[in-house]
Amino acid sequence: MSSPSLLATSDLHVSHRDNRAVLDEIRPRADGDWLIVAGDVAETTETIIRSLRMLRDRFEQVIWVPGNHELWTTGSDDTGLRGVARYEHLVELCRDIGVLTPEDPYPVWEAAGEAVVIAPLFVLYDYSFRPPELSVEEALAHARETRVVCSDEALLKPDPYADRQTWCKQRVAETLPRLEAIPEECSTVLVSHWPLHRDPTLRLRHPQFALWCGTELTADWHRRFRAITEVHGHLHIPVTDRIDGVPFEEVSLGYPREWRRRTRHPDPLHSILPPAEERTFENFVRAHR
Repeated sequence: MSSPSLLATSDLHVSHRDNRAVLDEIRPRADGDWLIVAGDVAETTETIIRSLRMLRDRFEQVIWVPGNHELWTTGSDDTGLRGVARYEHLVELCRDIGVLTPEDPYPVWEAAGEAVVIAPLFVLYDYSFRPPELSVEEALAHARETRVVCSDEALLKPDPYADRQTWCKQRVAETLPRLEAIPEECSTVLVSHWPLHRDPTLRLRHPQFALWCGTELTADWHRRFRAITEVHGHLHIPVTDRIDGVPFEEVSLGYPREWRRRTRHPDPLHSILPPAEERTFENFVRAHR
């Protein structure tokens, strides 16, 4: 019998019909498998929780972090909640169905005699992934001029904070003490929807989009908190980066038009522990030709 694995996926975007079919096929590979869901399940509260409940019914444990799509306030979501209130509402609904969130005690994955702390994080972004010669205002103006603007600018409300940068700074401040409290003898798996380091964004087709992809405030966390792996989504470029020797695993499924260029039958699950074979950007590009 196969040993349990720590698996991960993100950017399931199940509001797309063909992605709902992929969700229906997600199953554990062995008894006891855990699943990380690194954000962007859907936009409406009902669809997010229904999808997570479906996965929780199948896996031993499900760990979720929010992506930008979960935080959107749209006309199709009848809660009408914005910003922090929306996030806290999702956290409570996840707790009701037994899904772990960034607000819960960090779970410990035990395998092969080793205990690894899984740290789901919600730290947002602050427009610091930008050219050093540009201010935030200049970088945003350039993005608007070149028509590369994330929908977050209209849909991701920062209430009660004045802006998303302030919310990001507060999330980092709230998260650091919890990471610092992890015993020094413990390794970690750091999980975030947005990459914790700028490097994975350097291959974006439209580099302006990096503005909405993370914060420099987390750039050393993989070293500082003894990460054996970092897990993220958001970029829709499912490859492995190595930063200071640490694998950064982008685990997104993406939109149907994206994954269809690679395969007719996508497997949205990536093994984190035990580690799977690293996925190169060269193979990603080759699959999209």
